[in-house]
Amino acid sequence: MAVSYKKLWKLLIDKEMMKKDLRAMTGVSTTTMSRLSKDENVSTEILSKICSALNCDVGDIMEFVPDKKEKQ
Repeated sequence: MAVSYKKLWKLLIDKEMMKKDLRAMTGVSTTTMSRLSKDENVSTEILSKICSALNCDVGDIMEFVPDKKEKQ
């Protein structure tokens, strides 16, 4: 299974926020934001910071999806 943060990006759009706004609210690094943009794994601490800043649950910002390799 792979992770997808599409829900996070949609939530930011819904809240009329930019990635830089999220970075300012959470204090996460540009490297971490890049990892999120690439649907790479990040620590639960980072996810917790994002959820606290956006007042949401982890399921509101991410989901597990089948690996592309598994679909073949």
